[in-house]
Amino acid sequence: MSNVIHPGDTTMISQSRRGFVKAAIAAPVALCASIPGGVLAAPVYSLKLGTDAPVGHPVNNAMNAAAAAIKKATNGQVQLQVFANNQLGSSTDMLGQVRAGGIQLLSIPTSILSALVPAAGICGIGFAFHDYDTVWKAMDGDLGAYIRSQIAKSNLYTIDRIMDNGFRQISTSTRPVKEVADMKGLKIRVPVSPLWTSLFSALQAAPTSINFSELYSALQTRIVDGQENALPIINAGRLYEVQKYISVTNHMWDGYWIVGNATALSALPADLRATVEQQLRNAAVSQRTEIASLNSSLQAQLQSSGMVFNNVNTGPFRESLVKAGFYDTWKSKFGKEAWGTLERYSGTLS
Repeated sequence: MSNVIHPGDTTMISQSRRGFVKAAIAAPVALCASIPGGVLAAPVYSLKLGTDAPVGHPVNNAMNAAAAAIKKATNGQVQLQVFANNQLGSSTDMLGQVRAGGIQLLSIPTSILSALVPAAGICGIGFAFHDYDTVWKAMDGDLGAYIRSQIAKSNLYTIDRIMDNGFRQISTSTRPVKEVADMKGLKIRVPVSPLWTSLFSALQAAPTSINFSELYSALQTRIVDGQENALPIINAGRLYEVQKYISVTNHMWDGYWIVGNATALSALPADLRATVEQQLRNAAVSQRTEIASLNSSLQAQLQSSGMVFNNVNTGPFRESLVKAGFYDTWKSKFGKEAWGTLERYSGTLS
């Protein structure tokens, strides 16, 4: 029996009261309207999707495009509302809301998702990927499939294509990072993720976990002196107003998974659910193209905003991680299956 509760329906679903309440909360809102002659029109299903990405970021552009495509393809039966820039709370808050059924969908960085699903963070291992060709072979291949299998164990639904959050660079307000020694003692913001904290601790920096929604003010008030993100995030978040230097390190790759409340999505009629899945998948792949285009133009744009770029020899950084036991530690944490799958694409890391 469907978990969608129609207004005015007095039929009791044959399950416990607790289960009924849980299903009702998680289900997308379905509204029925009458048409001339007293016949009920097809129900309209309302879905909410939250993101932490700033307005104008390719993640939000893609999700808005998906919303429009879903509305058109379902003749208005499915209405997807996109809430950008942490309107529904921080990434951590929204993840809790998706699990509880308060919202149905969320685009979330692997760095934040890994707090709930540790395996999701494996694609962010320092210096694992050399280029985008390797990234997409891994994430559209066995590594992505492995991560999705672990996400499913948390009763979360996920699209089988991940969006691009880009290779991450280090920005600072005090001094450029040119070599490993420049990392020592650097007060740097990292996402709320043990992997990120571990990597920068291994490089002898002083990492502080702060949600993106609080990042600008933390940089402005000098709670931290630096941060690390891909160029599209730095630009969309206007971090050039509170940062001076960008060191091109490509130290990690990060993506945005589209996850959802499994109960809510299973409550949609099968044909509508298939349409939602396909349009979100299409949008995720298109988003990668927009990021690629931005990556080729943003350095000049950020330089025109006053930022100073420098390229970094990353070999000594990786050597420092090896010496600090970073790779051995995370190989043990992720386990042989996950690590072996990663190294099929990255090559030997530890």
